[in-house]
Order: sequence, then C-alpha cells, then structure tokens
Amino acid sequence: MPGPPIDLSVYDDEAALLAGLRRHDLDACTCLVKRFAPLVYSRALRLVGDPDDAEGVLQSTFIKTCNALDSFDGASSLGTWIYRIATNEGLMLLRQRKPQVALDDIAELLSADELPQPHHAWPIDPGRAALNGELRAQLAQAIAALPEPLRVVVVLRDIDELSTEETAAQLRITPGAVKVRLHRARLRLRALLTSYLGVIAILLGLLCGVKALAG
Repeated sequence: MPGPPIDLSVYDDEAALLAGLRRHDLDACTCLVKRFAPLVYSRALRLVGDPDDAEGVLQSTFIKTCNALDSFDGASSLGTWIYRIATNEGLMLLRQRKPQVALDDIAELLSADELPQPHHAWPIDPGRAALNGELRAQLAQAIAALPEPLRVVVVLRDIDELSTEETAAQLRITPGAVKVRLHRARLRLRALLTSYLGVIAILLGLLCGVKALAG
C-alpha cells in the first residue's frame, strides 16, 4: 500500500533542501534524489559507458553525498558538489576495471602535431548546429562510441570544463597525455559527425533555395 504523498515543494530552495538534509528529513532525501538523479546518471553513463555501472555510480554517489553533507561548505552549488562526487565515483570504478592494452594507445607516444589530420572540414558551423536537439543526440552517441580513455577525457575537458591540469590529476596521467587524447577524441568525433553534418548542410542549402524561389 503506497504511503502518504510527499510535498517536495517545501524544498524548492537549495538552502531549505540542505537544511532538511542536515536534519535527516526523509522528504528532503527524496527531493534530493528526484532533483539530481537524472543528471547524475547521465554524467555517470558518459564516463563509464555502461548502464549497469552507471546505476552503481548513481547509488554510490548519493550514499557518499549523504555521508559527507557535514563537509559541504557551500563554496559551490549543491548540484556542482554532487556532480563532482559522481565524477570521482565514476573514475574510481574505471580504475578498478582490468586495464586493457590496445594498439590504438601507441598514438599517445606521438605529439598532437604528429597525429593525422581530418581530410574533410566541417560542412557547417558546429557551434550553431549544436542548438539542434537531434545533433546533440548524435554527439552523445558519438561520445559513447569512443574508446574509454578518449571518452573520459572528452567528458572531463569538454563537458565538465576541467582544465588540462585538473583532468590530468583526475586521471593520474600527464597533461601532455591529456592533450593527445583530447586531440584524438575530437578528430574521431569530427569523423563520426561529418556525414551527419553533410546531410544537414545539404538540407539547409535546399531550404535556402526554396526560400529564394518563393521570394
């Protein structure tokens, strides 16, 4: 039999939510999970690349969050603090996985300037096209398809906007390795999205032609 409905509106304000959490109010805990779980899961999935592992990161993130509430000093938003915990939990899980050696990793011995360059330029400006929801979905799929070392660097540098040095510290690699992995990841993403963006460019060209004829 379901319990009484929970009014979460009393915790719309972050300060009130934090006060409720520190009082160990169960309604506040429910509100915390409801508000941040989808974004935490999305963050975890981008990092670890596996739905089951992402669920594990989601659970451990909220356990760590609740246990560490007394240490939250409010220097950042509650959401930023929780996402940082989620990132740490995801990276910890990745470190526990059995390392796999791939021939592709040999490219890290090269400098970014020595890596092969793409043969085709972007057919349209990806910054403007990023406003398109379909392209965002395509980009998310492309990021998920990257090998784990490249995917994690993209998430930390281009999504979480960490610096090269912060990313290197998180991954326990050199800043030079971060730069090379990020360069390789962006080249792969460019290659994966080129065909899709080419179709979009053709459609935009046809649309402009139709408008010109109609005018």
